[in-house]
Amino acid sequence: MDEILKYLKGHGEKLDSEIATGTGISLADAKTSLSALSLKGEVTTCRVIRFQDGKKIDGTLYRAAGYIPKPAPGRKSKAELSRTAAAERVTPD
Repeated sequence: MDEILKYLKGHGEKLDSEIATGTGISLADAKTSLSALSLKGEVTTCRVIRFQDGKKIDGTLYRAAGYIPKPAPGRKSKAELSRTAAAERVTPD
């Protein structure tokens, strides 16, 4: 189960089939472990329907509960830029 949590923290929200493939666990074992993690409140689940190449895929999305990843490096948001600019305009007397 720790392997699944590590995978979700590193890759974010994923389908059960993607988790099984990414961790090298069989889909049945992955679903069993994910169900146990969900009962413990360690993962959050969401039923979804996706269409890939016109084919309907029913699945369940999972993500680590209460986990907020670090912000991605790169450009700052407009809100952050305006806060920085406002802080630079304020000068002490």
